[in-house]
Amino acid sequence: MNRVTELLGIKYPVVQGAMQEVATADLAAAVSNGGGLGIIAAGGKTPNELREQIQKAKKLTDKPFAVNLMLMDKNTPEHVKVIIDEGVKIVTTGAGTPKPYMPDLKAAGIKVMPVIPNVKIAKKMEEMGADAVIVEGMEAGGHIGGTTSMVLWPQIADAINIPLIAAGGIGDGRGVVEAFVAGAEGVQCGTIFSIAKESPVGDNWRKAVIDATDTGTAVVGSTIKGGATRGIANEEAGKLFELEKTGVSRDEFNSALNKGLYVGVREDDPDKSFFMAGEVAGLIKESKPAAEIVKDLMDDAQRILNKNIEIM
Repeated sequence: MNRVTELLGIKYPVVQGAMQEVATADLAAAVSNGGGLGIIAAGGKTPNELREQIQKAKKLTDKPFAVNLMLMDKNTPEHVKVIIDEGVKIVTTGAGTPKPYMPDLKAAGIKVMPVIPNVKIAKKMEEMGADAVIVEGMEAGGHIGGTTSMVLWPQIADAINIPLIAAGGIGDGRGVVEAFVAGAEGVQCGTIFSIAKESPVGDNWRKAVIDATDTGTAVVGSTIKGGATRGIANEEAGKLFELEKTGVSRDEFNSALNKGLYVGVREDDPDKSFFMAGEVAGLIKESKPAAEIVKDLMDDAQRILNKNIEIM
């Protein structure tokens, strides 16, 4: 047991990424039942839809699970009320500052873990009362910052006293070990869980990730403030890149981006979908049950640590 497993009440220090449209009750419960921390993504959901997902997860698992707040979402104030009302005990946050909601969340006994991209924000979150931070490097899928994981993790580990959960580029036991050596006490994985058996994505999304090479992802929106987003390099990614070059607003770009994501999950159309995935997609070769993914990550990491590795 370490600080992350103790804080979250889980067996393994493995957190499932909060992928909009993908992080459903079914996936979250499967991860939690496997000993990790499953997460339901609130972004894009109405308050009632979020409540239904939380209640479904409660029926599927008696283990801890979390809800992610996408703070730019217009429904965030109502999402917070639903989370508190339903007794969810762990929240992760992204796409904004959780400051307006911290008093209510903390008063309800909820553990708050913001996803952050740099040292300055990590320190602010600690001062604000965050229980841990999820530190995500630019290798990750979805919305990203500008610093690589192996540069970012140790600098933030040196700057804060609360637990660090590493994210961005972790898809096997080697990534877990790298993260812990860099100062993490837990890991968050998105891409590998996005194609788990319990994930809502279709066969084309799974195939796109499994077939990806080391250069199989692309970043779109990098010239738009807060817009940089990584996904599979496909036809839709090319269309988004061309749209970006026309100088569209952030809202217009995000609308097109979200449409590509929604089509990806709901229709699985390979020509019109933006399949969000991280650079680690090149390592992922099969779709497995979420619980098996959690166990394989931990077993593989332990196997590596048990080796007598000599560097001198």
